[in-house]
Amino acid sequence: MRETTGGTRQRIQAVALELFTEQGYEKTSLREIAERLGVTKAALYYHFKSKDEIVTSFVDDRLRRMDELIAWAADQPPTLATRRALLGRYADSMFAGDLPQVMRFFEQNQTVLKSLVAGQQMRDRMMRLAHELCRGDDSPAAQLRATLTLFAVHTSWFAVRAPGITDDERKRIALEVADELLAKIGETGQG
Repeated sequence: MRETTGGTRQRIQAVALELFTEQGYEKTSLREIAERLGVTKAALYYHFKSKDEIVTSFVDDRLRRMDELIAWAADQPPTLATRRALLGRYADSMFAGDLPQVMRFFEQNQTVLKSLVAGQQMRDRMMRLAHELCRGDDSPAAQLRATLTLFAVHTSWFAVRAPGITDDERKRIALEVADELLAKIGETGQG
């Protein structure tokens, strides 16, 4: 039974992500990705013409999820309850599927990502999410707290190094720390 085109694309994405994380984006070639997959470079080119296309393909799903969160938040009142709900939804999406490995890729390849469209798009979405977290409080402190709140969630994959910690425990800790920051946003307003 032949593998579907979608299945092949997913395998390519998974192997590329693994190699980009192990070796770095710049040090990984399409030839190495093809070799690890056990396919020809021509077969790989059928699905992706460049490493940039591969990165874009696994970032697109994250961007879609973030766009949905931003749209949801924009329709909600700027209250602490909304901020907490947005952060919870963000954390749920961050801890789903292969996203932790994507975040490791981003963390380890920051210099390269600054020049890739996909990296610029992720940065834009992060800033838009942060804006929604502090909507109603435009103080510089609120802007910083909102951004750090998001970073508390996704950097928990790198910063929390306790051996044997489960994903649920990691998420709980990240949300506790993030909530300390969130609670101070809008304190003088309606929050």
